[in-house]
Amino acid sequence: MNEYISLTPFSDYIRIEGKGVGMLTKYIERAMRKAKYEILPDDNTFYGYIPGFDGVYANAKDLGTCQSELREVLEEWILLSVSRHLPLPIVDGISLVIEEAV
Repeated sequence: MNEYISLTPFSDYIRIEGKGVGMLTKYIERAMRKAKYEILPDDNTFYGYIPGFDGVYANAKDLGTCQSELREVLEEWILLSVSRHLPLPIVDGISLVIEEAV
């Protein structure tokens, strides 16, 4: 079963390939599981990024804040990519596909 999420009335749709409710949430959670973190030696802040998601990164004084900011950046990156009809990476078999509304 595919699920559809309307971005705005009469807009394009995002088709989420997979089964079950909450596939977008699962997509974000699984992408976040792939996140990598390191402590920068020059200022001891945390730097986080997600391999395969170009431009998705965060930097903060502590790990919790870095993780929170990285998730927010990821969510915004997904919306920006969808609005520009850019392909999104497949994460653990979850594929977000942009289709024209019918």
